[in-house]
Amino acid sequence: MKDHNRLTYGRTSVYNLNYHIIWTTKYRNKVLKGNVELTLKKILLEIALKYGFSIAHMEIGKDDHIHLLISAPPKLSVTNIVRWLKGESAWCLFRECSELQNSYWKKNGRHLWSPSYYVESIGTTNQQAIARYIADQRKKEVNLDDIKRY
Repeated sequence: MKDHNRLTYGRTSVYNLNYHIIWTTKYRNKVLKGNVELTLKKILLEIALKYGFSIAHMEIGKDDHIHLLISAPPKLSVTNIVRWLKGESAWCLFRECSELQNSYWKKNGRHLWSPSYYVESIGTTNQQAIARYIADQRKKEVNLDDIKRY
């Protein structure tokens, strides 16, 4: 029996396309915290709304990378989704968060994000497991930090 709650009905298609996407800051700078984190999450949700996909789960890990669980229609490529998310978010963050000027001091040619990213397609059976994994990013970070302290 199929779970119709997970399916999205388009004009010419029925689909369930989900992606786990991860990318890091340039040089793994730990700048995704406080105001930057809140602003980034708001910006990413606005970008998703603008381009017609949804972000089901989102969390920052170790203040230097972001995990997203995205659901998108088949007409949108993963490459374009990542390009929109990284490009527009960096531009907006540099404009709205003056604290980034300390870590990314160059005015011209500065890049917030590393050029690479990780993407994994998620089937219906793995979707809940990935959502839990993303939600637990901050919890894992706290546990790792406790272990590293001597």
